[in-house]
Amino acid sequence: MRGAKILITGPTSQVATPIAMALAAENEVWGIARFTVPAARDRLEEAGVRCQTVNLAAGDFSGLPNDFDYVLNLAVAKSGDWEKDLAANAESVGLLMAHCRSAKAFLHCSSGAVYDPPGDEPRTEDAALGDNHKFLFPTYSISKIAGEVVARSTARVLDLPTTIARLNVPYGDNGGWPYYHMEMILAGIAIPVPPGGAARYNPIHEDDIIATVPKLLEVASVPATTLNWCGEQTVSIQEWCDYLGALVGRQPIFEESEHALRGNPTDTTRMRQLVGGTTVDWRDGLRRMAAKFHPELVTA
Repeated sequence: MRGAKILITGPTSQVATPIAMALAAENEVWGIARFTVPAARDRLEEAGVRCQTVNLAAGDFSGLPNDFDYVLNLAVAKSGDWEKDLAANAESVGLLMAHCRSAKAFLHCSSGAVYDPPGDEPRTEDAALGDNHKFLFPTYSISKIAGEVVARSTARVLDLPTTIARLNVPYGDNGGWPYYHMEMILAGIAIPVPPGGAARYNPIHEDDIIATVPKLLEVASVPATTLNWCGEQTVSIQEWCDYLGALVGRQPIFEESEHALRGNPTDTTRMRQLVGGTTVDWRDGLRRMAAKFHPELVTA
């Protein structure tokens, strides 16, 4: 993407920061968030991102331009407060789409957490939805499902081409769930896993996330296009923790818990058809991540 005017919500987040910084190299990128950490804002502005303070939950975009070519809605709220999280994850989606109704495409980042976890088969986009993250983040799955519904209906009302991408486990040099597992391994903290076998996912490296963003915008449509956004390799928590443990020289400790998140593998068929596959092998990606945060233990 070159020469486009792009709006990104939640640019200080783990997923959005590397996307914003990559796109800012050849585009006019705006980022909106509360920017409660000045250093995070400074980092983005140094990379060429134009930052503006906006509270998504309040839904007031009156001070923001509305002539963006593309909108990437990557913000997420996990406060546990139903009022706040429904406002930020769902209501704000429709309000932002209405404000940017002239955009060429709108990308709404959803989550694999919208799927009901009945078993260990990869979830296709037509699989049942449910309260996947209830014990860990009680408002998350439901508010993300609500956000998808708002995006779908608003796309039709405004005739705004939209893609809803259900992100699996994102990770990379900016962190992610495996990063926290690595830190738990180093601290000797037990990692909760569900009983009954491996908890499998499809982790996706930030390089693949960045590479697929333009393609996700290209396939935006009315009605909205919905697809899984994930790596093509299915890996369990136990596998990636064992690998990380070997990299940092510590043995991971696993603790079975009924409240641990069950595995959530997602089917890649539609993603491959529409935007292509992913390229970063999970071992290579995790080694790079470990070397970034612990160069004293791991060489790239």
